[in-house]
Amino acid sequence: MPSTLEGQVQANLQQIWARIDAAAARAQREPNSIRIVAVTKSQPSEFVRAAHAAGLRLIGENRVEEAGPKQALLTDLAGLEWHMVGHIQSRKVKQVAANFTMVHSVDRAKIAGLLDREIGSQGRDLQVLLECNVSGESSKGGWPLADRLAWPEAAAEFERLASLPHLEVRGLMTMAPWTEEPEAVRPVFRRMRELRDFLQQATSKTWPELSMGMSDDFQIAVEEGATILRLGRALFGPRPAI
Repeated sequence: MPSTLEGQVQANLQQIWARIDAAAARAQREPNSIRIVAVTKSQPSEFVRAAHAAGLRLIGENRVEEAGPKQALLTDLAGLEWHMVGHIQSRKVKQVAANFTMVHSVDRAKIAGLLDREIGSQGRDLQVLLECNVSGESSKGGWPLADRLAWPEAAAEFERLASLPHLEVRGLMTMAPWTEEPEAVRPVFRRMRELRDFLQQATSKTWPELSMGMSDDFQIAVEEGATILRLGRALFGPRPAI
């Protein structure tokens, strides 16, 4: 019998997939084109175990100093992929490169270059997403691309970054503004999809992944083209107070 925590996560995930399926149907998309990253920020390792028991394999963390101890406790779990979804400081690049399968939050060219050099020294490649601020919020990180006039210059820079030898640039990531009305973020997700479509035309690269949508707005994100959802509270409940 699953533990109470495992049962709760399994039940929550079942409801989430039902909502994803409905949103995908509205958008005439295949639900199997969408993946979930279980974000375990501020949650203990038992929550990762519960996610694994529910069938999830992609685990998202915001801070390397929090992820490391969890990873050390969970080496017995088969098939886990650790995703960095938080801001990366230059001095943390070595730790990020050593401990994560994908980085969602490459928010400037300097970090891309540092990751490329570090991962190259380890003799392997790293999957990354380029973080874009398409909402115009000053509190959000990433390339400032709310203004479409900035897209051609960004396309040239992104193509250069996608040519770095040890980074596999898989697509884009964004964070929408928080709002009590999820429908209000639809224009942000739509602009992100349109940016991805622009890059498909303006560069020689492909941009298959769109990481967007969190616990409050993931159905809107699915309708607007998200391929990766970053879900924490919807799976696990509120994070503990720190």
